[in-house]
Amino acid sequence: MKAIKIREAGGPEVLQLSDVDPIQPGFGQIAVKVAASGLNRADLLQRMGRYPAPAGAPPDIPGLEYAGVVEEVGPGVTGWSPGDEVMGIVSGGGYAERVVTHERTAVRVPHGLDVASAGAVPEVFMTAYDALFRQAGLRAGETVLIHAVGSGVGTAAVQLARRAGARTLGTSRTPEKLTRATELGLDEPILGDESWPDRVSELTGFRGVDVILDLVGGPYLQANMSTMATLARQVVVGVPGGSVSEIDLRALMGRRASIRGTVLRARPLEEKAALAREFEDRVVPGLEDGSLRPVIHGTFGPEEAADAHRAMERNENFGKLLILWP
Repeated sequence: MKAIKIREAGGPEVLQLSDVDPIQPGFGQIAVKVAASGLNRADLLQRMGRYPAPAGAPPDIPGLEYAGVVEEVGPGVTGWSPGDEVMGIVSGGGYAERVVTHERTAVRVPHGLDVASAGAVPEVFMTAYDALFRQAGLRAGETVLIHAVGSGVGTAAVQLARRAGARTLGTSRTPEKLTRATELGLDEPILGDESWPDRVSELTGFRGVDVILDLVGGPYLQANMSTMATLARQVVVGVPGGSVSEIDLRALMGRRASIRGTVLRARPLEEKAALAREFEDRVVPGLEDGSLRPVIHGTFGPEEAADAHRAMERNENFGKLLILWP
């Protein structure tokens, strides 16, 4: 089968479309013929040698999500059959014509959504859903601040929060991305310049926000503290801006606030399976009725993987970038 391999740690040019031995499904596993592989910033870090794949995942084939058609089922599989359209997250190996994954982590492709477009769903919508609701406990009537609102996770988070009845504030350094985010339901677009904390305070009547979804990291930590309401919850999902900062613990204590981090990639099977089933019950229906939709900025062929990585590094995408397999 074809797969996009990392020849050595380095720039986008180290990505190489290669022939590799097909993977066979084991007990409880399914083999999926991939239609689309989604790009994520973790792929860039892995390519640069800064985010190695966890044990059991291919060390030289990046990719954390897929959408495609079940091609083969292993022994003991009861939930899927060849021909079923599925999508999901994997710990690695998603940049390939074929992936093998445990049947319990796969999610059905929503009715009415073509399987290629479904490649823009798993990582960003599952990450946003898990962070907003399972980690932060976002409720109707609360206010959520979403940093990097034009990212894949950001565009998913805006839609999920709006659908849940929350008020959404979002930051971006690009005015055009803010305009497009308002079309997805963003209530208050905020330019991510030095004055964004003041703007958040003004928009909340100086009360602060209930939930912060931070996709930037260290540079925003101190300012986040100044915008947190009493009992606020912050979830750190990404740190492209840096992973180290200082925090005023007295301010955190005074607000009785909390900060937690989250990742999906390294979670054990049971946790991933539980998320997949809950996601299928609570989010997939929204993708079917049109209240939620994947946002796709652009698509690339497998031979254009380096160009796809360059596009993500330039931070020019609003929503997802996909690799489509023939």
